[in-house]
Amino acid sequence: MGKSKAPKPPDPRETAAAQTSTNIGTAVANGTLSNINQVTPDGSLTYSQTGTRKWTDPMNGANYDLPIWTATQTLSPAQQAIKDQTDAAEKNLATLANNQSGRLNDLLGKPIDLSGAPAAGNPASINLPNYGQFGGGPNLQTTLGNTGTVQNTIAGAGDIQKGVGSAGSIQTSLGNAGDITRSYETNFDTKRYEDALMSRMNPQLERDRAALETQLANQGLQPGSEAYNRAIDQAGRQANDARFGAILNAGQEQSRLVGLARDAAGFQNNAQQQAYNQALASGQFANQAQNQQYTQNANNMQQANAAQQQLFAQNQAQQQAMNAAQQQTFNQALAAAGFSNDAQQQMHQNGQSATAANNALKDQTYNAQQAQLAAQNAARAQYLNEMYAQRNQPINEISSLLSGAQVSNPNFVPTQGQRIEPANYTGLVQDNYRGQLEAYKARTDAGNGILKNFLDFLPKPSDRRLKKDIKKVGKLDGHSLYEYRYKGEPQRGAKHIGVMAQEVEKTRPDVVSRDPDGMRRVDYGRLFSAGRKKR
Repeated sequence: MGKSKAPKPPDPRETAAAQTSTNIGTAVANGTLSNINQVTPDGSLTYSQTGTRKWTDPMNGANYDLPIWTATQTLSPAQQAIKDQTDAAEKNLATLANNQSGRLNDLLGKPIDLSGAPAAGNPASINLPNYGQFGGGPNLQTTLGNTGTVQNTIAGAGDIQKGVGSAGSIQTSLGNAGDITRSYETNFDTKRYEDALMSRMNPQLERDRAALETQLANQGLQPGSEAYNRAIDQAGRQANDARFGAILNAGQEQSRLVGLARDAAGFQNNAQQQAYNQALASGQFANQAQNQQYTQNANNMQQANAAQQQLFAQNQAQQQAMNAAQQQTFNQALAAAGFSNDAQQQMHQNGQSATAANNALKDQTYNAQQAQLAAQNAARAQYLNEMYAQRNQPINEISSLLSGAQVSNPNFVPTQGQRIEPANYTGLVQDNYRGQLEAYKARTDAGNGILKNFLDFLPKPSDRRLKKDIKKVGKLDGHSLYEYRYKGEPQRGAKHIGVMAQEVEKTRPDVVSRDPDGMRRVDYGRLFSAGRKKR
């Protein structure tokens, strides 16, 4: 069976030229289907091909004849008759307007006669009013007599106490209650427990391995055969599971011992806390007694200050009474001066009101003269408007003759023509190529599957550069075990457990090999052969 060849990809230029030809043919068909002739009560619309236009494809130089269409609109007999009558009427009106426009030469050549217009009002005949002036205001009283001196000081009432006697020192420290236990035995090395468990398991594992090899030899299975290797691999997995169980049991034993050490340290810290609390209670009792003495001293000082404040308030009340009497005298003098000023102000307002009334009468006479002037101007404006209207009337009549009516055009309804979608020639070519390519890949994958089954028996890729999500989970035979995923695997996929080739190469280079691309592989069967490396 020969090696299959990959399909030849399609030529882009040939595919584009074929797609262009398909699109042009579809466009011409759609144009023909869309040109639907219409017939309405007011007329009809007809499409006809009147020629072609040459177009050359710039990609391959192919020439195409593109049809040229012409739309012809025809009125119905009734609408055509209306149009003929309208054209004749517009021609007659245009002729009449042309004849009448000759009158405008004589009309516009004569100026408007304004000899009969009313005379305009004369602003000079209006006399401006002579207004009276307001007199000055009366002289008002602006000062008041002295009513005495205001008291602004109060006699002293004695010194205020500002300090409190000392009540003793406050206790600010406590005696030492002992050291706190901050650490305990936390040795997490489980090797001694693992060694103890493995020393009991390894002889049995070796006996089981020897028995299995004997059994396989008795069954006629030779080393290197698929069945022999599968049985040996299954036994190796069971031995590894037993070793992982020993590792877990060793960790549990170590955790139990750490818990006992933690409990002992907690008991010591509780005793230290109890001694500290007793010292703290003693210090708080001493501070409370000192605070009670300080409070008594403060109360005595506050009582003395209250007596001093009472004497000060009495002196202040006496001064305020004297000031109130002086203020009453001042208010009476102020009220008398205000009454005198109010009387003088009222007399001044009366004189101002009389002057304002006289000026209002003069304004009324002036406004009457202005109204008479406005009436004369309005009569003149009305006369001029009538003269202008008489002059403009012939011009407006000629303008109206020049305007005409329009014929109703037929209302064509939008039509829904048939449409052909162009064939996706490019897509068909690509789909065909994709199908051929997938068939080629399927044949290639089938061959790769056979190769993969063969490679499953080879050493596993263990190079750190091929892995992700790496997390250390324990040790086996002195080699660190990690949980990881291979790069390219889904994030939610199952994780693998194994070693890192770079670490194993430092101690067991004999079980590490390299691929042509430099990636390292580890032979797990040789690395963990018979549970441990033989001494």
